[in-house]
Amino acid sequence: MSKKLVLILGLGLTGLAGCTQGINPTDTDRAIIGAGVGATAAHLGGHNVLKGAALGGAAGALCDDVRLCQ
Repeated sequence: MSKKLVLILGLGLTGLAGCTQGINPTDTDRAIIGAGVGATAAHLGGHNVLKGAALGGAAGALCDDVRLCQ
């Protein structure tokens, strides 16, 4: 897999993981879930885990603001 494909896939999965249904999550809940998925995706892709967690946390916290997960 190319690094670009892994990064795009990781970001997509991070955004998706931040979307929880039926439990009315807060921004903090979504950020924690997104950070976990981002770190995991970065580790599996051989990238920096801290950067993956930061991107995932931001995507999770902001996904409802851009109407990605409602």
